[in-house]
Amino acid sequence: MFFEINPYHIDTRLIKETVEALRNGGIIIIPTDSVYAVACDLHHKKALKALSKFKGEKLHQMNLSIICKDISEISEYTKQISRSNFKVLKHHLPGPFTFILKAGQIVPKMFDSNKKEIGVRITENEIVQSIVRELGNPIASSSLHNEDEPILDYFVDPYAIYEKFENQVSIIIDGGQGQIEPSTVINCIENEPELIRQGAGKLML
Repeated sequence: MFFEINPYHIDTRLIKETVEALRNGGIIIIPTDSVYAVACDLHHKKALKALSKFKGEKLHQMNLSIICKDISEISEYTKQISRSNFKVLKHHLPGPFTFILKAGQIVPKMFDSNKKEIGVRITENEIVQSIVRELGNPIASSSLHNEDEPILDYFVDPYAIYEKFENQVSIIIDGGQGQIEPSTVINCIENEPELIRQGAGKLML
């Protein structure tokens, strides 16, 4: 299905349909405040495996990010965040950033791995925020394009995305033209944040 959703006037009916698809194990393609992403319900194991298959990777090897509704929800999936890193997160989120944090005990079980780190996001995109709030827990996500691929039309144009991926996912959401810059990645494993990838967000320390 192809949903056109105005981020400034959210159609709650379409959000509810999207969440129903997620709860049933569906994969969706969504706009973010950086590039378009592919996502699923973080708490649905079959969906996580389907997402890894979509990306052509094994689940335990994937570097998926989780998109949360707020910082308090982030803390449910990570180990205790230091005061200095908490201030950095609070200053930059929501926004086009992915923060790498120490994974909490629940994370390795979800990804069938001994994963010790997890990427977390809180996007400014109101469509995604509405989905996460309605779902009641985070979504697992990955950029639609692979890091070694150039960002072509079928990664930024919703109609081109639909033509290419309509048979591979449950729902594609048109939230407008996508960005060409991915999120900025910040490593917060240690006390001092470290810039890993410069993207759409500007780190302010």
